[in-house]
Amino acid sequence: QVQLVESGGGLVQAGGSLRLSCAASGRTFSTDAMGWFRQAPGLERDLVVCISSSGSSTYYADSVKGRFTISRDNAKNTVYLQMNSLLPEDTAVYYCATKTGFGTSRYYYTRANEYDYWGQGTQVTVSS
Repeated sequence: QVQLVESGGGLVQAGGSLRLSCAASGRTFSTDAMGWFRQAPGLERDLVVCISSSGSSTYYADSVKGRFTISRDNAKNTVYLQMNSLLPEDTAVYYCATKTGFGTSRYYYTRANEYDYWGQGTQVTVSS
């Protein structure tokens, strides 16, 4: 059974930082592309950033470029999202997701419906 468990969310002041983690279990994580999405109340779930299974390719939403950094540690089956210079508009529930693969690849995926498994989400609240 595949499980993704996010952690690291919380309340932070504008300009602050948080580091989210997503621990995966139940399959060979190193062959999966991963993504972080977020959903604010009343809005759709949007891509924040995604990374290929190899870790060599990434794609960032324009709104987070230069502030957020994704990384992965395949030995620990964990993907991270370092969030700096947080803004009130970054407030949302953050979800990690995995796109199952069958080998190391440089491809990433930007659409939510391309992902196979999702975590339960972690709340990030940025106060002004």
